[in-house]
Amino acid sequence: MKRMICGAAVSLLVWQSIVAQDGLIGNAVRNLPLLAPAGTEIHYQGSIDKTGGNADWDWYLYEDANREWVVLDVDGPGCIQNLTQHRYLTCSDPLFRFYLDGSSEAQYEVRLSELGTKFPFCRPLADSYIGPYDNGRGPIRVARSFVPLQFNKSCKVTTDVRLFGNDRMRGESGWGHIVYHTFASPLCDTLAVYKESLENARLLKRRGLVVGADERADTVTVPRTDLQPGGTCLLARVDGGGVLSAVRLFADRADAEALQTVWVEITFDGHDAPDVLCPIGAFFGNSFGYNSTEYLLMGVAEGGMMYNTFPMPFWQGASLRLHNRGRRPFALAGGAVVTSANGYDRASAGYFRNTPYYIRRHVEGEDSRIGTATGSGKMVAAHVTCWAERPNVISCEGDVHVYIDDERTPRVQSDGSESFVSYGWGFPTPPETHPFGGYDGLADNPWSMTRLCILDSYPFDRNISFNIESGERNDQYLEHAGTIFYYGKDAPRAVLTDSLLTADSRSRRRHSCRMSGPHAVETATSVYEGTYNNVKLTRSFVSYGEGSELSFGVRINPDNDGVRLLRTSNQRAARQLAEVYVDGCRVEERDWYHADGNPHMQWLDDSFVIPARYTRGKSSVKIRIVPKAAGAAVAWTDAAYRVYSLRAGGGGE
Repeated sequence: MKRMICGAAVSLLVWQSIVAQDGLIGNAVRNLPLLAPAGTEIHYQGSIDKTGGNADWDWYLYEDANREWVVLDVDGPGCIQNLTQHRYLTCSDPLFRFYLDGSSEAQYEVRLSELGTKFPFCRPLADSYIGPYDNGRGPIRVARSFVPLQFNKSCKVTTDVRLFGNDRMRGESGWGHIVYHTFASPLCDTLAVYKESLENARLLKRRGLVVGADERADTVTVPRTDLQPGGTCLLARVDGGGVLSAVRLFADRADAEALQTVWVEITFDGHDAPDVLCPIGAFFGNSFGYNSTEYLLMGVAEGGMMYNTFPMPFWQGASLRLHNRGRRPFALAGGAVVTSANGYDRASAGYFRNTPYYIRRHVEGEDSRIGTATGSGKMVAAHVTCWAERPNVISCEGDVHVYIDDERTPRVQSDGSESFVSYGWGFPTPPETHPFGGYDGLADNPWSMTRLCILDSYPFDRNISFNIESGERNDQYLEHAGTIFYYGKDAPRAVLTDSLLTADSRSRRRHSCRMSGPHAVETATSVYEGTYNNVKLTRSFVSYGEGSELSFGVRINPDNDGVRLLRTSNQRAARQLAEVYVDGCRVEERDWYHADGNPHMQWLDDSFVIPARYTRGKSSVKIRIVPKAAGAAVAWTDAAYRVYSLRAGGGGE
């Protein structure tokens, strides 16, 4: 049995050998259980319809002085993690330029057609997909890059043509997005990221087993088992600490029924509730099994071989079981559960978990709420399955909305369901796979998509919610199922310690709030983008002019690892910029800058992280905000500020 497992894995697991290798990807996989440094945030900039409809094809912020179209404009340290753009083949080939750390010269230039071939945007971290003719709507190129581009001061990405519209005959096509991290402080040498790119590409192409450190690994061979309906079988039990490094199972029939009705249960360290509980299709990244889908850390391959190699640390013990909730026996042909030594610091690492599985259903007129987690951690994968009313119905228009840490503005969105996994033009040609995601199913529907967030994990300090629309405006009958996977701790890492309503006189007095220079109190009725775009809110807010400023005092916890300010504002005008001071010291790492805007859905929640060097050891601080003009005029507004003290360390358990 052991020889059979190894032989099948060597011939089938295309992406997995890199986990045991040195380099950017190998380090990223090994570090997945570690919570992100305090103040790390995930963000999205892309072609979202500002009215909440399906016109998700205008991707630009403004035209700069060089007559280039700006698609991303960020102040402070961070890292681009994913770029995806959809373009008709008959249209011009846009040139993307990357200006890092305030440079007037682009450090990198790449045309859309060069993603996958031009350094550092090399295969398979960067590549293209050519969509079908689709009755004249196509063909279309969907190009993607997962090559990380780190910056320490700022980042601006431009194109030489305006990405807008959807009319192929007029040369229009602007769908696209960039997903990026921001950091509280600069992390390391920017150039270190690029020097490894070619070697990473070579490592990704190699094949082989992944067991972490082989010499310290223990393998439990899973015998052949016929799991009857309603039955349960124990695959492995481990006493003491370790890392669950790989779960590989073979099934005689890894079809949709088995993948959706046989559930996996994993419990770490004697927890009262399972840490992982979901169908094996979600756990292995394919809920249909029509075709082989081999992603970097999970997959369902030909011959019924299934694998999940996310590192899952534990400190006291672990158990892994299968439950057959279906109506027919499940023939488990064998498998292996691999554990290795645990070198993770318990205070800094989280448990591998999933949100309660969202059972297949339709919700009329609102998003499907696929998963919500509380505490602290980071999302590392999402799996969503969808069924329309009948076959061959296009079912891809619903956007993904990801909410983090009490914000009502989605931190990550998608211009269509398939764009979330860096594809485009629906789900017409399954299977489609790349190392970090893809989909299986039948043409158009049903479909089952998986996205691995290995480099671009979604950190959260209080909560995270993953939602998806049913159609353009939740106006289509679709049934969804799914879950998100994350490394987490029960305790939140961000604690709400104060709040201010800037248009409320009593709140201003309590916080010794002072406003100077031209400013005005206004009232507006509008909505947020995303899931809550059908909830109208009437609020008062303050708008500021040239030479104005705002100061106020707030309470914080002395034992903090930084402070996050969460602003509620009106984003009718874009490019809102302000300098931030703490007890008279300007925060040098970044200015508070939100480059986008939306005159149709005006309410915005966005945040600013103050590094710990300005706040640690203090029980209160004075915040001073000085609005500046990023464009033609000052555009800063605010209705409220919430103040969160970030806990030092991992946040406890």
